[in-house]
Amino acid sequence: MRIGFYAPMPPAPTGVADYAARLLAELRRFATVEVGARRADVFLYHLGNNQLHRAIYLRALERPGVVVLHDAVLHHFFLGAFDRETYIQEFVYNYGEWSRGLAETLWAGRARSAQDPRYFRYPMLRRIAEVSPAVIVHNPAAARMVREHAPQARVIEIPFPVWRPDLPPESYRIRRRVQLGLASRTVLFGLFGYLRQSKRLGSVLRAFQEARRMGADMALLVAGRFESVEYERAMAPWMRDVVRFEHLPDRDFWDVAALADVTVNLRYPAAGETSGIGMTLMGLGQTVIFSDTEEVARLPESVCLRVEPGPGERAWLIEYMLWLSRFPEYVHEIGRRAGAWVRERHAPAVVTERYWEVLRAAS
Repeated sequence: MRIGFYAPMPPAPTGVADYAARLLAELRRFATVEVGARRADVFLYHLGNNQLHRAIYLRALERPGVVVLHDAVLHHFFLGAFDRETYIQEFVYNYGEWSRGLAETLWAGRARSAQDPRYFRYPMLRRIAEVSPAVIVHNPAAARMVREHAPQARVIEIPFPVWRPDLPPESYRIRRRVQLGLASRTVLFGLFGYLRQSKRLGSVLRAFQEARRMGADMALLVAGRFESVEYERAMAPWMRDVVRFEHLPDRDFWDVAALADVTVNLRYPAAGETSGIGMTLMGLGQTVIFSDTEEVARLPESVCLRVEPGPGERAWLIEYMLWLSRFPEYVHEIGRRAGAWVRERHAPAVVTERYWEVLRAAS
């Protein structure tokens, strides 16, 4: 059996490329897999919410196959990849002629689309879900979005595969923390990845400052590139006491991320995505704090912490920061449970076998 494989590949600047490269190697244990194949028994298309996926999306409509939705909200993809008329026609195809005026308004205000919740309410999935013999997603929020747009679609929810990165020995971690001026009992919170407003960095920074004033023995590490100069400038007054790393290559990134005891991995508004960073750090035995959204509904209460989005978000964060800094034994226990859960449910070999079952059935 020959599988045609379509995805951004390294060194493309997206986590989807790293995911795809690892999955490609795993799938080749089951069948012949050719990247960009013109002919195949079945095609596998990886779709995300940026312009790197434009040619893949068009190919998936032309030669339908199994689609993996890395983001279930494709709205921003259409805003960036197509012109005004194409965008409006696609919006109308998804939501009816009555929505044309709304589509025109959203196009005109697209500069605010990264933080305006209205753009996250319209995933625009109907066309790709209708033509594809199967759609693979990684969480129940994404599955629901697909079914709302195409009730007859075959939607398969497969756990997000977690590949454990190679890390230096524990002695390296201890030495780096000393170099950062951290005492042995200081709980280091981390926030990682592309710094956009949906990561709730403002709430995290303000909660950190308040918890510190209340006596928490903690530090905050922020690693990643800001989405804009304007956003970086707005956050600057709150970043003075923060351990800061700019964009890091993959190997250095995981070495730095592993320094943290607790990762704050908030997403709101969410886009039906599963956080690869959050899941990987759980697999490394870290305590991870997520936004309490449908995207993480499959995670047991015992393996992570959740913060309800909305007005109480900062208060929740302060309480968690105080609690974990005062009782670090809970940091280690939650992390231990998280690592065991990920090793059992999100092992690449287990996930790839599920992929193979879906591809074989669709061929």
